[in-house]
Amino acid sequence: MKLYSRHHIVFAVVASSVAAATLSAFVSRKIFSDGKAASKKESQSAIGLTVTDTEQASAESSSTIETTGKNGDQVALQTNTPALQVVAATDGGYTQDEAQNIAVYEKCNEAVVNITTQVMGYNWFLEPVVTSSGSGSGSIIDKRGYVVTNVHVIENASTINISLADGSTYEGRVIGKDTESDIAVLKFEPASNVELKTIAFGDSENLKVGQKVIAIGNPFALERTMTTGIISGLGRPIQESENVIIRNMIQTDAAINPGNSGGPLLDSQGRMIGINTMIYSSSGSSAGVGFAIPVSTARRVVADLLKYGEVRRGVMRISLVQNTGRIASYAGYGISSGVIVSKVSSGSEAQKAGIKGGTKAVQYGTFNPTTIYLGGDIITAIDSINVRNYADYASALEDKRPGDTITVTVYRDKGYQKIKVKLESSPQGSSTNSSGKKTRSL
Repeated sequence: MKLYSRHHIVFAVVASSVAAATLSAFVSRKIFSDGKAASKKESQSAIGLTVTDTEQASAESSSTIETTGKNGDQVALQTNTPALQVVAATDGGYTQDEAQNIAVYEKCNEAVVNITTQVMGYNWFLEPVVTSSGSGSGSIIDKRGYVVTNVHVIENASTINISLADGSTYEGRVIGKDTESDIAVLKFEPASNVELKTIAFGDSENLKVGQKVIAIGNPFALERTMTTGIISGLGRPIQESENVIIRNMIQTDAAINPGNSGGPLLDSQGRMIGINTMIYSSSGSSAGVGFAIPVSTARRVVADLLKYGEVRRGVMRISLVQNTGRIASYAGYGISSGVIVSKVSSGSEAQKAGIKGGTKAVQYGTFNPTTIYLGGDIITAIDSINVRNYADYASALEDKRPGDTITVTVYRDKGYQKIKVKLESSPQGSSTNSSGKKTRSL
C-alpha cells in the first residue's frame, strides 16, 4: 500500500476539483450553444424567415418575410418579431396560461397603435371646422412605419394621427385602402432614433374552433388593452354594407369594443391571425360575438396595396342590375333574385364566353332614372357561391385574380346554364364597381 502525506492529499483534491469544474463548464457551454442554435433555427423555420448574410449579426431582432400579392408579386416586410415559443415552465407563481399571456402582451403591445381621425367640414361662414372625429387601432407590420387597419377606421378622414406606446404621435397617410375587404395600409415616418416593434403575419388556414386567441387594441380610448378568448366559429360570411360581404370571417368571444377595430387578433405565439373588425351587439358594446378578417386575406390585400396602392382583382367586363320582384314581374322573368346582365363589353372575355346582355332598354329609378337593358342573362351563382344580390357577386370575385377561370351559372330562357369565363384586369384607378355604382366606404 502506498502512503500519501496530508500535503499530497490536499493537492490532489484541489487539482481534481479544478479539472471537474473545467470539464463541466465546457460541456454546459457546448449544450447551451447547441440548444440556442437549435431553438433559433426552429423559431425561424416556424414563421418562414429568410436571413441574409448582412443581417446575420442581428438575426434575432430583424428579419425579412415575403408576402405574396394577388398577381404573384413578392413584397418584403421588414419585421423584428420571431414567434414566441410555448411556455414550458412558469416563474413568479404564474400558471402556464398566464405566463403565455404575459409573454404575448410584452412582445406585441408596443406594436399596436392608437389611430385618431378628424373629419373637416365648413360652417355657415364657409370656415373649415372639425365636424367629427373617431378612433381605432392598428398594427405596425414593418419597421419603416407601415400600419394595417380597417377602412372604416379612417373613413372620410382629413387628418390621421398615429400614437405609439411611448406617447409619441405621428401624422399618417393612406398608402391604399380596399373597401371590399375593409383593409387599409397607412404610413408614418418614425424618428431616426426609434426602433419600431412589429407584429408578424401568422397563418389563418389551419385555425380550429376552440383555439385560444388574444386581442390587443384601444377600446374606449383605453390604449393597448388586452382581452382573451377562443375562436367561436370559422368561415362566417358577414355583410358589412349594402354592396360588401366579407367571407371567411373569424368569430371570437374575446371582448371587442368600439376602438378595437383594426387591431390584431393573435395566436398564443404572438402572430397575427386576424384583424378585429366588427361586433354583433344590441347595445354597441361587446356581447361575446366579434369578427376578425383572416390574415390570409390581409396578406393578399396588403401586398397589392403596398405594390399598387389598390387591389387588382379579376373582373368580368359587364354592367349589372340587381334583380327585384318588380323587375322580374315587368320583364317576365321566372326568378326575382340574382343580378341581371344589362350590358357586356364588346370584345371582352365575358362576351367571348357567351354571356348575354339585355336588348330591351327601359328607364330605371324614380328621382334619377338610368337606362338599363332587360332580356339578358341573370347570374345566380359563381363557382360554388350563390349570387342573390350584388354583394354576393362582389364577394364571389373578391379573391379572384386576372386570368382565373370561373364557372358562372346563369338563368336564361327559363332554365339554368353553366358558362366558363376567364377573368380580366379591372381598370386601374377606377372607383366604381361592375354595376357602375360607387361602392360605399366603411
